[in-house]
Amino acid sequence: MAVEGEGASQPPVTTTAAATTTERAIARLSRFPNMEHICDNYGDLKLEFSSSVLSSLEKYLPPEMLTANREAKAKFMSDILRKYISRSECFIAKLRNNYWQRINSEYKPLYRGWCNFDPELFLLPAFRNAISENTEESFRRIISEPFPGVLVFQMFQPDFFEKLILEVENFRKWAHETNFPIRRPNKTSKHGVILDDFGLDIMFKKLMEDFIFPICKVFFPEVCGAMFDSHYGFFIENGEDKDAELGCRVDDSEITLDVCLRKQFEGGEISFVGTRCQKHYETNIKPEEVFRYYHTQGQAILHRGRHRHGARATTASCYRANMILWCRNSLFREMETYEKEFPGWCGQCAHEKKEKESQSLAAKRKGMIRIVGGGKAQ
Repeated sequence: MAVEGEGASQPPVTTTAAATTTERAIARLSRFPNMEHICDNYGDLKLEFSSSVLSSLEKYLPPEMLTANREAKAKFMSDILRKYISRSECFIAKLRNNYWQRINSEYKPLYRGWCNFDPELFLLPAFRNAISENTEESFRRIISEPFPGVLVFQMFQPDFFEKLILEVENFRKWAHETNFPIRRPNKTSKHGVILDDFGLDIMFKKLMEDFIFPICKVFFPEVCGAMFDSHYGFFIENGEDKDAELGCRVDDSEITLDVCLRKQFEGGEISFVGTRCQKHYETNIKPEEVFRYYHTQGQAILHRGRHRHGARATTASCYRANMILWCRNSLFREMETYEKEFPGWCGQCAHEKKEKESQSLAAKRKGMIRIVGGGKAQ
């Protein structure tokens, strides 16, 4: 998104000494946060960056800046952030911040418990016990793996599904009555809802960190790292007068949790067709990679976001509602750009590595035959 006037004027020319002094002042953050420091709230200041971002960064300020007034600290941190974030990104972030502020101030949730996230109220005892033990053996007691990299289990209490669906309907009703625009999970969705937008982000963060991450650390250690650092939670509906299925795709996540909240038909399986790294998204499907799973109400599926998948289109009389949680790890994404070896989790990379090893072995054998043959000739 372009910002009016962007690039219209050039910055003033400064001397080398002045530029160096300014650069040093801007870049000199502490390597480690001061955890004892109580951060200011910048919510009442008209700034291009959100209050939460500035409050998080404040702990890393150099000691001489920690005692400065709010305005000075805000300017210092804004100068730093401006080096890495474009003006258009700042503008979009401000729009979203205003969007969330209006929801927080005007929307009244049906169920206040989303923010507190009491595991005993939301999660099944068997699931909680397995996470508490935190061993591969305890996880395998509650998890089935019908296909490599596809984990299936029960995790939520039965009334969780009804509460969530009612909350979505309540939010839609409020948005309709107040003429408030609803952000959608993707460009083609007309009925989906981003659950993070109206109070469920705290629940998802705790769910991701305390309950999903321990499982992923055992089953998907190569993509989850030390901890997931962001998430994206949304609700989708497919069927008659709802959204159409998106077809085969990969998710913008390292790990995806897909929970079937409600289903009113038989069949409609999910097809998994191979994991792919960034450069192999479009490569052909191999027969041994194809796996079809019939998702049933109440079940959760956990899989890599890069595991290509798609649901069979529902018929006119069918209906499906799902809660999706994308778990992300920015360090994995950054490190992936430097990866030179074949990542073991990518099906196409594994295939190419096997082919390369076979070619190398064949070449060595051919060379040995020549050597042996030459010796006999002598």
